Amino acid sequence: MTTPSQFTDEETSLLADQSFFRAKAQIMAKMRHSLSATHALLNDEVSSTALVTPPGFNQAACQFVKGEHLESFPYQYLDFPKYFHDSNVFTFRTLFWWGHHVVCALLLEGEGIKQHKARIVDRFHQLAGQGLELSLAPTLWEWKRGEGYTLPITHDRKAQIAAVLAERSFLKIVRFLPLTDPRVQSGQVPEFSRETFRAILPIVTRSL
Repeated sequence: MTTPSQFTDEETSLLADQSFFRAKAQIMAKMRHSLSATHALLNDEVSSTALVTPPGFNQAACQFVKGEHLESFPYQYLDFPKYFHDSNVFTFRTLFWWGHHVVCALLLEGEGIKQHKARIVDRFHQLAGQGLELSLAPTLWEWKRGEGYTLPITHDRKAQIAAVLAERSFLKIVRFLPLTDPRVQSGQVPEFSRETFRAILPIVTRSL
């Protein structure tokens, strides 16, 4: 039995494997490049769309973040558009999460939340069937997918989605892309993010 300060054979092999760390650094650089390209595409979308935004919203605000410990896994993300102020949130996040997936998420809280929820119900069939899911988590910062975590927005779930929305003080609409999907390898995450942003527009625009 190993002690907390001892390494297993597998751990020692990884620790000594320089190629692993070089590959990780290269992957992280490619993720950053992909997120920069995502920002460029989304900037065109935001500039040409009349979004329903909270007071003080800055259309140009964005943030690139990377870290190592999202439930023990490395990650990188782009927030654009980005608005966090007091209890108000109006943000679209594109997240690479190692070992899990790429996820695009619309995060809404505070100002205008009742109107956003109403538009989901009123325009439900414009949103349904596009791979979008409603987060069921008790926080905006949960990124897992599946039963108990997300509810697919499909045409047959309008009443169920409406019932869930009625009980929530914030909204998180997500769309996932497995890391094994060919679009990840071929560098199409920016296009996936733009497609997702276009799909959620019925929630955050007065008219289409």
